[in-house]
Amino acid sequence: MKNILVFSLLFILLGMSALVSSAQNKDTAVITGFISKQATQESGTEYESARKVVKGDLNRDGVADLAVLYKIEGQNGSNNYVQYLAVFTRNKDGLVPVTYTVVGGKSNRSVELTSIRNNVISFKTLNYGPKDAACCPSKKGATRFVLVNSKLKEL
Repeated sequence: MKNILVFSLLFILLGMSALVSSAQNKDTAVITGFISKQATQESGTEYESARKVVKGDLNRDGVADLAVLYKIEGQNGSNNYVQYLAVFTRNKDGLVPVTYTVVGGKSNRSVELTSIRNNVISFKTLNYGPKDAACCPSKKGATRFVLVNSKLKEL
């Protein structure tokens, strides 16, 4: 009897794991499709290793949404790069892209997505000081964004 119980529990856990994995794969496909379309429009490519995804409620509906920080580089063969923040909300059909905005980039600032708390997206930043080279911002800071009427607003 004990073996049957253990086997049943294992079977249930494996099934739940497969459902979670399937949902994550769908989310990744939506995000990748969104970014790929934008990269094509900009004649650039996504630097996929720089992508960061954070979960949290952004539209105050009690459901975890996603904030995605990503980098598109090489626009039109250049050595430029731009960091973007995109927001995806979740409805009954799945993940839906809402909006995106520039948050950093070459000769602008470097940003690191850290968290979503109380409907606010938080970042650590490195800004350019007066003597910094174009490659290397050094002035530490922070910024925050909120989703207001389907638009991102920096606080």
